[in-house]
Amino acid sequence: MVTRWILICLALLVPFTAQAQEERLVRLAAPEALHQSGLLKHILPRFSLKTQVRVSTVAPGDPADMVLGDTGRALFEGAGQVWHMTVLSQGHAPTQRFADWLTSEVGRNTVTSFAPDGTPLFTQPQPRAATVAAVTLDGDSELGQRQAQLKCGRCHAVRPEDRFNSIGSTPSFMVLRGFPDWAERFSVFYVLNPHPAFTQIADVSDPFPIDRPSPIAPVEMTLAEVEALLAYVQRLAPADLGAPIQSQ
Repeated sequence: MVTRWILICLALLVPFTAQAQEERLVRLAAPEALHQSGLLKHILPRFSLKTQVRVSTVAPGDPADMVLGDTGRALFEGAGQVWHMTVLSQGHAPTQRFADWLTSEVGRNTVTSFAPDGTPLFTQPQPRAATVAAVTLDGDSELGQRQAQLKCGRCHAVRPEDRFNSIGSTPSFMVLRGFPDWAERFSVFYVLNPHPAFTQIADVSDPFPIDRPSPIAPVEMTLAEVEALLAYVQRLAPADLGAPIQSQ
């Protein structure tokens, strides 16, 4: 009778045990190249031994909690590419624990210590030099020069020969051309103070409030003329501002 009761209790516990194991399972999708490297066989048992969380690998495209591949957070580099992690099961505690382990010092060291032939096969992802696209300004620079003289010349020196014909506190176009962000400054000059108070860009700027009209004759331009202005400024030689001041 006692034996029968024990068997019944064990039978009742089986579903709960299976459910508990399922809840502590992480399904990891990884391509064949990563399997072939042997890395997963190296790191997964070590993670499971430490945390009692089991990781089961599935094929790419199958239901998964986490994916190792080309997108997501960069983890390590080797086997011909940088491997990234994407967590699909947000809020799933075992998956989050695996993700935290992979990005921890212990996890990173476990990956980089994989050296089946004495030489580590994986490293931390190396920083890549940023590719800076060349800015091409194809506006009409001749139109830009005319607009600069007509619309901007009352405050700024817009040509080297005009450097003495400007408001003293207003930087010349040549000085502005020497700033690293000169293109951005000229692209949006109409929203930089004090320009909004007297500048109107067609189809961009809001009309002046009736109770606050422009204090001077408005500067009115189109976006095409702004592009032309940029093309003109690009032609200018930056002013030589000398070496930075050195403090003692």
